[in-house]
Amino acid sequence: MRSVIRVLLTGMSGTGKSTITRELVARGYRAIDADDGWTLPQPDGTQHWDEAAVTDLLDTDDADVLFFAGCEENMVAFLPCFDIVVLLSAPRDVIVQRITERTGNDFGKDPTELARILGDLANVEPRLRAIADHEVDTTNSIDQVVALILALIGE
Repeated sequence: MRSVIRVLLTGMSGTGKSTITRELVARGYRAIDADDGWTLPQPDGTQHWDEAAVTDLLDTDDADVLFFAGCEENMVAFLPCFDIVVLLSAPRDVIVQRITERTGNDFGKDPTELARILGDLANVEPRLRAIADHEVDTTNSIDQVVALILALIGE
């Protein structure tokens, strides 16, 4: 029996993964955003989780709870390593607004990238919904969203 609860926070760009991760860290939880050094660029312009680094991270038992936020094609191989998979979601118009207004992350500001995000919203999000244990609408306040996520792990 593992002593660490491992939670995957996944969802499309603009659903709030990074924001939620920062809030969880501010509250004292071990929370990691895959975009912060846990991915490797691929020749086709996409990125994959750094499998060796993510494996090492998930094998570490140094916290009661580990939140890992990300969404890449190769995450499927890691699904058995997570106790809970939470899909973060928001309506299309909210995602577009967040992406165009966000600072600190330029991904999606280019029309080609935005088109890819919207394509993923239509084609990938339904598959994420099928594998998720829970779905959390991130249009609520950050405090409400984090409270819902923490309730899923009994906190």
